[in-house]
Parts: sequence; structure tokens; C-alpha cells
Amino acid sequence: MAVVAPMGGTTSYLGSARRKKKVVHRTATADDKKLQFSLKKLGVNNISGIEEVNMFTNQGTVIHFNNPKVQASLAANTFTITGHAETKQLTEMLPGILNQLGADSLTSLRRLAEALPKQAADGKAPIAAVEEEDDDVPDLVENFDEASKDEAN
Repeated sequence: MAVVAPMGGTTSYLGSARRKKKVVHRTATADDKKLQFSLKKLGVNNISGIEEVNMFTNQGTVIHFNNPKVQASLAANTFTITGHAETKQLTEMLPGILNQLGADSLTSLRRLAEALPKQAADGKAPIAAVEEEDDDVPDLVENFDEASKDEAN
């Protein structure tokens, strides 16, 4: 039997705990509206004619936006890029991206190019070698005390 609580809600039992605050579930569209309102307060303007945006990461990947919506406010030093993003390897975008590379990206590209002949002889792909450097698993040693002494020296 349900009992009417003083606040107007119903509880199943007289001794049950009272909910202190109703949980409000927000959708992504509500967050998008708040973001657009904040950007409008900053005075951002749409920039047309931008076909693609490429963001280069330190890991050798590129965040690629094709036909994005770009907004900017120079007074607030704010730029927004919205649209569908794809994360790609630098080698996947090589022919058309050479004129966009900076000094850091050129050095990583040079390292990939130097590693390519070595790995072609071994039969490995250059992308796999880059991932091996990041995710290198140490060899299993039988005596952990000796391994820790070796690391200390």
C-alpha cells in the first residue's frame, strides 16, 4: 500500500529513506545549446570557405575534420571547430598534407622515412613499429629482486 508523503510524492514503506534531490538527466542537445549561447556572448562569427581542418598530435596522428563549421572571435582569441572528426595516422594522409606539416611533424615524418627501409627488409609495417615503441612490454624475469637491483644501478 502506497502512503502519500508530506512533499506530495509516494513511498512504498513508512520507514523508507527520503530522496533528497531529484536527479536531473541532461541531454547533449541541452549542453550544445548552452555552449552556443556562451559562444554568442563572446561574439563569434562564422568563417566560411574552410574545406578541412587538420590537428596534429604528438603521437603522430592527425585529427581530421572534413567540411567543418568554423567560428572565431579574434577579440576573445577563441576558435571553435564543429563537425565529424576522424583520427588518422600521419602516413595515411601523406600526399596532400605535406604543405601543412610544421617542424615537429616533419621530424617525426623523417624518423618514419628512415625506419621504412629497415622495416621493409624485416617485413614489418612502419606503423606497427611506432606502436611498439609506445606499448613496449618488458620481458618476464624470473627473480624480481635482481631486476630491481639492476634498475637501481
